[in-house]
Amino acid sequence: MTPTSVSYRRIYVWELPVRAFHWINAAAITVLGLTGFIIGHPFSVAYTQEASFQYWFGTVRFIHFLAGYIFLINMLMRIYWGFVGNAYSNWKEFIPTSRSWIGDIKEVLKVDILQTSVHGPVHVGHNRLAGLIYFGTFWMFLFQALTGFALYAPMSRLFVGKLATWIVPILGGDQNVRHLHHTMLWFYVAFAIVHVYLVFYHDYVEGRGTTSSMVGGWKFEREDYLDKH
Repeated sequence: MTPTSVSYRRIYVWELPVRAFHWINAAAITVLGLTGFIIGHPFSVAYTQEASFQYWFGTVRFIHFLAGYIFLINMLMRIYWGFVGNAYSNWKEFIPTSRSWIGDIKEVLKVDILQTSVHGPVHVGHNRLAGLIYFGTFWMFLFQALTGFALYAPMSRLFVGKLATWIVPILGGDQNVRHLHHTMLWFYVAFAIVHVYLVFYHDYVEGRGTTSSMVGGWKFEREDYLDKH
């Protein structure tokens, strides 16, 4: 049977909370990245008003803190959905639980790096390499949130803002925490570039609606593969 004669079934993969998490996370990281860069490398703004009447940098910091709270709450909601959502959003999709993961990861690496043809069935949800990378990225997210709130703690009046005060002495002081927090910004930039590229690339080589699935939630899978599972 030739590939053109293979029929596909429409499958609802990404539930609304997962899609909402993805886009809220993307927006929050974008805002955090832009405002964080300005905070780390502030520039002068010419105003006719006296300096005491200007508050543009304070506004930038407020937006950064607000986006940080949204980022944290959104991440906690995704963790919760990893236990109550469907099989494709379950936490087991992100942690290696069998030896078959190794073979699946090798196959994805061949496709992504060597650009070989896809052999055999592909996973309906995240492929194994993507799941493992997202699991590692979660810890990067957590580290960024903790160091951010550690820097925010001295000026915060909220209980949540004080929870990360223990981070500063462990990492050797405010300056080290600030440096690590700012350096992690470039991890997000690199991750975003690679992530967007691979989404479009897999959409092209697999033809299953990978890109649009994070908008509508639907993917397409081969009937002959589904019949075996």
